Amino acid sequence: MRARLALMIAGAGCDIREIKLSAKPAAMLEASPKGTVPVLVLHEGAVVDQSIDIMRWALARHDPEGWLGRDDPALIAANDGPFKHDLDRYKYPDRHGADPLVHREGGLTFLRELDARIAPEGQLCGSARGLADAAIMPFVRQFAATDPAWFGGLALPHLKAWLEGHLGSALFASIMVRLSPWQEGDTAVPFAIGDGPSGQIQ
Repeated sequence: MRARLALMIAGAGCDIREIKLSAKPAAMLEASPKGTVPVLVLHEGAVVDQSIDIMRWALARHDPEGWLGRDDPALIAANDGPFKHDLDRYKYPDRHGADPLVHREGGLTFLRELDARIAPEGQLCGSARGLADAAIMPFVRQFAATDPAWFGGLALPHLKAWLEGHLGSALFASIMVRLSPWQEGDTAVPFAIGDGPSGQIQ
């Protein structure tokens, strides 16, 4: 999701392929044996298969809102590391053999930090959305959706307003395209067309 946000805001046009992870196509595994999404295959054959790297690649090409100026690598690392660890075990406790309430509390600690960061100006790195917001928001969305009633009762007013603002934005609506799983031979589906197709995103 966060890769799509950056590709869309940058207008870094590409063809998009929806992947069913329980039936990964051979073309995807040939491009990136790690077998997870997203995967960006550039026309020259290079592969970018980490979502944060796809974001930075797209914004380096075109950054109309100045997202790269509102970056926080340390905060994003905390999101992608400890917070995602807690999120996965809160959301899928049986898969990980974990106590979901322990990891819910661990994730809540990070959410409180975000709430405090957002309080002064409304976004994580100032008054306008930036890379840090787009990189972290999808994970907060997942956390909130795991138990909406519990999340709704939390005293995190700034975080909640921030999340609602991003989820209600035209940018978010524009990336939420529903596609059938891609199969070899399917017609290309363009996404985020700006300066022309750059490659394929899976």
